[in-house]
Amino acid sequence: QVQLVESGGGLMQTGGSLRLSCAASGRTSSSYVMGWFRQAPGKEREFVAALRWGGGGTRYADSVKGRFTISGDNAKNTVYLLMNNLKPEDTAVYYCATDLGLGGIYQQASRYDYWGQGTQVTVSS
Repeated sequence: QVQLVESGGGLMQTGGSLRLSCAASGRTSSSYVMGWFRQAPGKEREFVAALRWGGGGTRYADSVKGRFTISGDNAKNTVYLLMNNLKPEDTAVYYCATDLGLGGIYQQASRYDYWGQGTQVTVSS
């Protein structure tokens, strides 16, 4: 079992910044993926960004490239999502998730084994 605890959501104006955090505990490994998805009302859950521990790189959705940065603290099993230049279309519930499988970094939600409870991000225009 893996437990994920997210924090850092809130309300921000267009152009502002927020940083989300996700701490993992439980049965993890030295090389697994931690990532972020988001779901806006009436829309499907979509991939935002992810990283693979152990030098496996990062991956971003096209919609956030250049604005969002994912990083991690391996010692704390914590991943961060720094969101700059926020736009109203970034408004959603943001979920942290883990993919314990081997291989690359995948965007399909079905690949991910464990999910956090979600944190609301609202960007006002």
